Amino acid sequence: MIEISVRGQWIKVHGFEFADSTIITTGNWLRTAKVHDEAWSENEIQDPASCIYRLRSQRPRADIFTFTQKPSGTEPKYSYYREDDSIAVVRLSTFDEWWMSVPQETRKNARRSAKYGVRIEIRELDDALVNDLVQLNNSQEIRQGRRYTHHGKSFEQVKKDHSSFVDRSDFICAYFENELVGFVKLVYRGEVASILNLLTNESHNDKRPSNALLKAVVERCVSEGMTHLTYGNFNYGNKRNIPITTFKIRHGFQEVLVPRYFVPLTRRGSLALALGLHRGLLGILPNRLLLLGVAARAKVYSFNQWFISRCSSIAERPNRNRQTGRSNPPAGSNT
Repeated sequence: MIEISVRGQWIKVHGFEFADSTIITTGNWLRTAKVHDEAWSENEIQDPASCIYRLRSQRPRADIFTFTQKPSGTEPKYSYYREDDSIAVVRLSTFDEWWMSVPQETRKNARRSAKYGVRIEIRELDDALVNDLVQLNNSQEIRQGRRYTHHGKSFEQVKKDHSSFVDRSDFICAYFENELVGFVKLVYRGEVASILNLLTNESHNDKRPSNALLKAVVERCVSEGMTHLTYGNFNYGNKRNIPITTFKIRHGFQEVLVPRYFVPLTRRGSLALALGLHRGLLGILPNRLLLLGVAARAKVYSFNQWFISRCSSIAERPNRNRQTGRSNPPAGSNT
């Protein structure tokens, strides 16, 4: 059993070591085998045929095995069935080239951040930084229209969450006065650097910490000789035209299509692959319906927050119809 983090929670799944990778199996009705933390791995899986052979003998057996290539190599290497992963990528050469390629508004916001007094520091993961990260996690309970999964976590939980890849990571932090108002965890993967976390305190968004952070990230990547910078997906299945994609475009990220391979291991896996069920809801439902669902979820969380705050204020409000004792008699009464 191997412990992994899913949506901020640690769970145990079946897995095994294969060469320089860890192969895990997740899912219930459709069990999918994949490379653990593939988006942050230094190397691609080198011998998929041997891995597939071993997977067929594992119990419980996975239905589908999936793996991908690094964004620096987009030409397909294997003959397995494949689909394209939409990855947000900046191809790096010099900082000035990137700086002049982004919109003027982005450059202005980065300069504005420095004028407001936001300073950038590159930190190691020590107890002081973990305490700052705990406070940053707790700065907002609702983010992007849903409850933030890291809100309310303890010091030990936050330290565990950020302890992965510390030997090849930078914590690029934005401070205003003595408060951490944003950070990026940058993971180095050979010639590719990938943003694992980017989080800001929304109450300080007027100081544009995210713009200052991404400027510092590109500067750091160029100085370290990186050729590519990635920031998750560009499009999320059929979920398109969302704010995070617009934010990435404004900072020079472009869509790069990287081959992702799918190998059926069981009859159920073959059927799911034929019906497109391996893509999940984001790959099945139309974009319009996904956007409506996101908007509805945001309204539900907003209403819940309003209702909770309303109930709290009513509970604390004194009963106006209840007579209260007074230490002095009211004016005009007999003493």
